Amino acid sequence: MEHITTKEELVKLLEANDKVIVDFYATWCGPCKMLAPVLEQVANEVNDVLIVKVDTDQAQELAYEFNVMSIPTLVFFKNKNKVAVEIGFQGKANILENINNYLR
Repeated sequence: MEHITTKEELVKLLEANDKVIVDFYATWCGPCKMLAPVLEQVANEVNDVLIVKVDTDQAQELAYEFNVMSIPTLVFFKNKNKVAVEIGFQGKANILENINNYLR
């Protein structure tokens, strides 16, 4: 999964991909560590959705831009528009359901 640190990088990804999930996380966050392999599984199974990661310690301005107050936070984008935000650990089934609800 790609890691980004700036709004410019995010804008480029949103312009190039119709469906994007941004995972706001931190290396010290326990639930974030639990979520990482789940997102890897989802990324391997769902080919039409790009999942990118943002380390909130390294990209504080980007986290601020999206009003991220808790981590992990998943932000769902469809056609360059933010369509949903999910906060906290999400299981694989829940993420797949959210993809179907928000991005299909």
